[in-house]
Formats: sequence, C-alpha cells, structure tokens
Amino acid sequence: QVQLVESGGGLVQAGGSLRLSCAASGRTFSGNTFSGYRMGWFRQAAGKDREFVAAISRAGGSQWLVDAVKGRFTISRDNAKNTVYLQMNSLKLEDTAHYYCAATTSLGDPQYAEYNYWGQGTQVTVSS
Repeated sequence: QVQLVESGGGLVQAGGSLRLSCAASGRTFSGNTFSGYRMGWFRQAAGKDREFVAAISRAGGSQWLVDAVKGRFTISRDNAKNTVYLQMNSLKLEDTAHYYCAATTSLGDPQYAEYNYWGQGTQVTVSS
C-alpha cells in the first residue's frame, strides 16, 4: 500500500513557525516514482471545507500557493527522500486546521486537480 504520512504539526503561538513533512512510502504509485507526482498541501479547519494551500511540481521547480499564505509559507520537496515539506512562518490564528498532503499525476491546475493519494493529516493549532 502507498502511504503518505504527515508530521510536524502541533501547537504554536501566533507569529511562530512550523515545518510540516510528508513522507511517501510503500509500493510505487501505480508504477511511477515519487518524482512522477506533483505534491500538494491542503487544510481543513473545523466546520469548513477542505482548501488548497500549496503545490509543487514534480522536479520542484514550480510552486503554487494560495494567496492567504503567500509570503509566509514555502513548499519544497526532496525526491531522494520521497518527502515534501511545508514551511509555515508568521502563523496566524486562521491557519489553524488539519493539514493534509496529497499526490497527483495531473498536470492541470493543482488547486483543482484530482489527487490520487492522501495522507491522514497533521493538526496545526495556532494560539494567541
């Protein structure tokens, strides 16, 4: 089974930083390697729909970020380690959510693409 496992969440004060990691393991993704997938981060706050946060291209050369996190969050990946990261700085109360990573073979708009695999998520709670 393919697994995406997120880590790095926790409780942080507003203005603080966290770095989320998402490690891919298990059988290759339907024959493709990790580097064959765009990777995305999504989040879902309590009582709200899941929303796109960021995505990164297969080789890492392109990144997409939702406006609400631009200038504060950075997405990166290490294909040698089968891992994607989300560096979150200047955290705000409204960043509180469960954060998920996901993998997609789609080369369309990553915000609206169909993602093939999802992790279980990690909770980020920002306190005042």
